[in-house]
Amino acid sequence: MKTLYLTRHAKSSWEEEVIDHQRPLSKKGEKDIIKVSKYVASNFKKPDLIISSDANRALTTALQFKKAFNVQENRFIKNHDMYDFSGANVLQIIQNCSNDVDILMLFGHNHAFTVIANKLGDKYIDNLPTCGFVKIDFDIKSWHSLTKGKTIATVFPKDL
Repeated sequence: MKTLYLTRHAKSSWEEEVIDHQRPLSKKGEKDIIKVSKYVASNFKKPDLIISSDANRALTTALQFKKAFNVQENRFIKNHDMYDFSGANVLQIIQNCSNDVDILMLFGHNHAFTVIANKLGDKYIDNLPTCGFVKIDFDIKSWHSLTKGKTIATVFPKDL
C-alpha cells in the first residue's frame, strides 16, 4: 500500500513586483497554512518523505507542514522539477520515488495538482484550491507501477 498526499501551495501575493518563481504568500495564505497544516498533522499519518517545488510560495507552504509533522531535514527535498504546471514532471517524480517511501507528500502548483488528483484519484475535484490537501491510497508495492487509486480525503481551507 502506498499513500500520496498532494498539497497545493497557499495563496500567494501579487503585490510585490517579482518573477513568478519568487512570489511570496499573501496574509490569507500565511493564515491558511497554519490552520491546514495543524489539522492535517493531527489527523493524518506523518509522511515518510516530503518533496516540494522550490518556488517561494510552495516551499514556504511545505516548510510549515514539515514543522507541523516534525519531519526530519533528511526526509525533505526541494526539487525544481516540481515547479510544473502540466503534471508531467510531477508524475515522473512520483513514479521514480523510492519504494521504501510508503507515504509521499508533495507540494506544488495548479493546474498540475488538480490534473494529478483527478488522474490518480477516484473523486473528481473541479479545482484544487490554494492550500488544498488530497490523500490518495494505492494498492501497489512500487511507485513505478502507479495506477488509479482511491481518494480518501480532501482538506480545503474553507472547510476548517
